[in-house]
Amino acid sequence: QVQLEESGGGLVQTGGSLRLACADSGRTFSSYTMGWFRQAPGKAREFVAAISWTGSSTRYGDSVKGRFTISRDNAKSTVYLQMVSLKPEDTAIYYCAARAGGGVGTMGYDYWGQGTQVTVSS
Repeated sequence: QVQLEESGGGLVQTGGSLRLACADSGRTFSSYTMGWFRQAPGKAREFVAAISWTGSSTRYGDSVKGRFTISRDNAKSTVYLQMVSLKPEDTAIYYCAARAGGGVGTMGYDYWGQGTQVTVSS
């Protein structure tokens, strides 16, 4: 069973940084591809980043490439999203998600956290 809980959200000024964390209280974290998604008010959910179960492969949405970095620590059952050079348009609820199988796809995620709010002020 995968149970995900995000942390690290908050209010930051334009150009600032935040690091989100997502911990899994289950026992199978290391076998899952992990992803981050976000949803802004009135907008569809957007893929942000994904990382393979080994951490050797990553994938990013076009809007965050070069600014966000996804990483994972399987020993701690935690995935991270380091965000730098934040912009007001990054304001959203950020969700982590898990899916079985390999690769770093943008779809097919079966387990979701409750989300953490990130607000970037201008």
